[in-house]
Amino acid sequence: MARSQGERKRTRRKLSKRKRERGLSPISRAIQRFEPGDRVHIKIDPSVHKGMPHHRFHGLTGRVKGERGRAFVVQISDGRRGKKKAKELFVRAEHLRRQETV
Repeated sequence: MARSQGERKRTRRKLSKRKRERGLSPISRAIQRFEPGDRVHIKIDPSVHKGMPHHRFHGLTGRVKGERGRAFVVQISDGRRGKKKAKELFVRAEHLRRQETV
């Protein structure tokens, strides 16, 4: 059988919920607002497919630059292969968590 080369390949553990978290996420997560300059964590919610970033950005922290429709523009620093590049991701609010400042 041919290997799958899709967008969600090799994400069996990363894009699955634990037993007690299964089902749709709460609506409050979808309507949360972020201001430009807020720091956010990218935590993919697998029950919402729209506005989902690529799974290699799961777990990264970035800064909100603005809004684009219903999504937020998040700037991250991608350090793959020894190089630091600034990248902009378009992510919906369901996949973002506000970073707690201590």
